[in-house]
Amino acid sequence: MPDPNNNGWNEWSRHVLKELERLNENYEILREMNQEIKEEMGKTSQIKDDLEIIKKWKERVDDVVSPTQLADLSKEVSDLKTFKTTAITVWLVIQGLTAFILAAFKIF
Repeated sequence: MPDPNNNGWNEWSRHVLKELERLNENYEILREMNQEIKEEMGKTSQIKDDLEIIKKWKERVDDVVSPTQLADLSKEVSDLKTFKTTAITVWLVIQGLTAFILAAFKIF
């Protein structure tokens, strides 16, 4: 004989509790995803700001020198570095020979 005090509430309450737990888990997952999206948007915003700064810097540089002039300048600097190295080497060789000749005159 069915229990008159048992109207199915026990089973129904377990079902409701299980459904609430499932909804809570889904809510937590969505909250975490929302937090990750906010973090990514913050990073994207920072990158956008940095990009704007770089664009403004490039415009200022382009006002002073064009890319072809900058390439020519870079080549000239490289050539000057090579010349400097060569000049210092030649100067050292000449100084060494001068010292050797002076030493040879003192010996003889």
